[in-house]
Amino acid sequence: MVDVPIQPSAPTVRSLPPHPAAVAVDDYRSLMSAFPTGVAVITTVDDEGKPHGLTCTSLSSVTLAPPTLLVCLHQHSGTLGALGARGGFAVNLLHARARHVAEIFSSGVDDRFGKVAWCAAPRTGAPKLVTDAFAIAECTVTGTHMVGDHAVVLGVVVGVAHVADVPLLYGMRRFDSWSHPSSHG
Repeated sequence: MVDVPIQPSAPTVRSLPPHPAAVAVDDYRSLMSAFPTGVAVITTVDDEGKPHGLTCTSLSSVTLAPPTLLVCLHQHSGTLGALGARGGFAVNLLHARARHVAEIFSSGVDDRFGKVAWCAAPRTGAPKLVTDAFAIAECTVTGTHMVGDHAVVLGVVVGVAHVADVPLLYGMRRFDSWSHPSSHG
């Protein structure tokens, strides 16, 4: 794959038209709320070095060779715009004690990064949430695909850091954690 600039108005692959038989948004939202998932904060910096970030539960592994993740970001997200300008991002997987961070990055708070400890990742410059993430992946953008009002962003993982901890989960429209974390590491 090649680096592709992110331009929501000009997708790299044709966007699909709305399907005439699509279910109501509320029904779909209810379905997806029943699917528990981990919580990540996606971070990047813009051309001027200003950090951007948002809470994301739309994250998935794509392939091991090369190691690739995908994240889904709203087309009007400032984080998406900054990510497109810089071409790199970090996926910060939050631990169970970082619910407040998930809430900050899913809110309209202006100075999100003034409320958390972070440092620039060595390869991409994207903010690493050093006290609130138990695992961090640095990624370089390799492609995007517009689907409805979101961009599916593919990133090759160029750096990983992690420690053993209990992940923060989101499901049934609330944050939580496993009550009996596995002893596997």
